[in-house]
Amino acid sequence: MQKTFADFLNAINAPMATVMVVVLCVSGLWFTIKTRGVQFTMLREMFRLLFHKDQGKVGKGGKRVSAFEAFMVSLASRVGTGNLAGVATAIVIGGPGSIFWMWVMALIGSVNTFIECTLAQLFKSRGKDSFIGGPAFYITKGLHKRWFACIFAVAIIAQFGLTNNMVQANTISSAFTEAFAIPPVAMAIALCILTLLVIFGGIQRISKVASYIVPFMALAYLFIALWIVAANIKVFPDVLSLIVRSAFGFEQFAGGTVGTAILMGFKRGIFSNEAGEGSAPNAAATADVSHPVKQGLIQTLGVYTDTILICTCTAFIILCSGLYDCGANGIELTQVALTWHIGSIGKYIVAICILFFAFSSIIGNYYYGECNIAFLMNGSRHTKTVIQGYRVVLGFLVVLGSLMTIEVVWALVDFCMVIMTVCNLIAILLLGKYAIRLLDDYRKQKKSGKEPVYSSDTIPEIADETECW
Repeated sequence: MQKTFADFLNAINAPMATVMVVVLCVSGLWFTIKTRGVQFTMLREMFRLLFHKDQGKVGKGGKRVSAFEAFMVSLASRVGTGNLAGVATAIVIGGPGSIFWMWVMALIGSVNTFIECTLAQLFKSRGKDSFIGGPAFYITKGLHKRWFACIFAVAIIAQFGLTNNMVQANTISSAFTEAFAIPPVAMAIALCILTLLVIFGGIQRISKVASYIVPFMALAYLFIALWIVAANIKVFPDVLSLIVRSAFGFEQFAGGTVGTAILMGFKRGIFSNEAGEGSAPNAAATADVSHPVKQGLIQTLGVYTDTILICTCTAFIILCSGLYDCGANGIELTQVALTWHIGSIGKYIVAICILFFAFSSIIGNYYYGECNIAFLMNGSRHTKTVIQGYRVVLGFLVVLGSLMTIEVVWALVDFCMVIMTVCNLIAILLLGKYAIRLLDDYRKQKKSGKEPVYSSDTIPEIADETECW
């Protein structure tokens, strides 16, 4: 029964995913032209802002989430199983060339992240513990289509808040069972307790935990990958050549065609870095900054960090081993490859990496669900009760995800991802003109030597909808 349902969903997902990928590419190219390549030309400014002490208009009670903390929450969600298991799957199905198309998707799609996160800042609202916002908010305020915003909100709750976290929990449980022979039940209980301890602290605790976990795990994994590349420096040019040849169909690998390589590279890239999906804006809106463009630029770095750095690390670990067609897939292939490089300790390292990567995704994903539940409740006095119930349900799903086979869950994840991404892309294509005007304002202030600050009268026609400025 489960397999039949999964097959049904996958039959729907395949054509929808292809359309989604095309629209993402078109919107990325369009916004690249309109912003004059902001994702390339303002790279230095992105790094400056990441560590710049900025002060905007704090939320109630003086509580605030810094630009760096908001960036870490979004990166916590981005960096997960897609970086270790998803990359391996892309290589197995689409061949090594899928990595090249992952890079292309990141470079093109990163501008979508800039647009959506800038809009999230522009149309954010004041919450109890921080600012709150995201696609559901800018669809409502910018397009005045609450029904459309509700479709997005339900899809992101189902995808990130619920089913995606089952996938993350399952990957952690599988990796630890394989590496340490820890019973899945024990892993499920431990994960549930850890998750509830963090999420019951709300966005303040989530942002603090993410700001410690994410930099540590990313740097540690990058160090491992660089060490492996250095140890295999003689074959490194051959690996790059393999990626490029496979990308353009000059040679066929793992049964993949050039079309399969492109589609898998784009799909796994989107699943991993989430550019254009409408997820990162929920975290971006919480930041307390003086100009919306600042958080848009910072969040663009998240796409590069996820795909160009971390996904590439996994790809080189696998391809330098030469075992990408050994018959293993997903997280097992990454474990096999790392074990080939550094011995039996490899599977333990992958399991620990998965714990950090996937657990950070669970807490980041949770917040996306909470944010959109708050939107759907629309200020109801029962909002807090519903959110508390959502936290308990998530704890149960973490346990369930750790113990079950998840073919159906993966199909649901893909289905909900397509729905929310299409909704978000329609919104940013219609509202992107405001983000472009904000970028022009930001560049003008920078050119005159000022530290950019935004006020609502800069775009007077939407001043009533930009309550936080």
